[in-house]
Amino acid sequence: MSDAPSTTAALAYDLAIFDLDGTLVDSFAFFARSHNRLAARFGFRPLDGAQIETLRGRPAREIIQATGLPLWKLPQVANAFRRLVSEEGHDLQRFAGVDTALAALEQAGVRLALVSSNNAENGRRLLGETNWARLAHVACGSSLFGKHRHLTRVLREARVPAHRAIYVGDQVEDAQAAARAGIAFAGVSWGYATPAALRATDPARMLADVESIAALAWP
Repeated sequence: MSDAPSTTAALAYDLAIFDLDGTLVDSFAFFARSHNRLAARFGFRPLDGAQIETLRGRPAREIIQATGLPLWKLPQVANAFRRLVSEEGHDLQRFAGVDTALAALEQAGVRLALVSSNNAENGRRLLGETNWARLAHVACGSSLFGKHRHLTRVLREARVPAHRAIYVGDQVEDAQAAARAGIAFAGVSWGYATPAALRATDPARMLADVESIAALAWP
């Protein structure tokens, strides 16, 4: 007898909203390589590999403070990173298993959406046309600390109550954005932040591997 949930079983969530970088797309190494180039350009402190690994467990505001990046420069740096992804991120790939996991969620009846600080052009290229077509709602280009507004907008457009949605992300700020929008958060173990940092946010789900994304459909 199969242990798979019945197709008539109640879904855990009607809407699964995904972050992009570090959640669906493996871009951390690219980010790490780009950091010191951006530091030289915008006048904040470079980091070596060991420092970057140490900072992965800390919130973004602490990381920004450690690098001496003024907050008013953050939008410029974010835009520059998006351009680097567009111009040089041709080798960036989705995590293995993402396509299958998203297809399984869609087949189960869960609507899919994307809320990312990356831009829509990069998101579409990195996810591919098949995955992009699966997205019922997209809100890209958010600031690092402004994702909650995009989440709220997607909820409104989707006409889904907050308690029926979950945001899947890889950073502490994703968990904070979900909390501000009143929705559940699922932390992924393979992204920018450490699993320990995400567990400390008390997520509704903690995903051990990409395949477990599909299980978000079920209680």
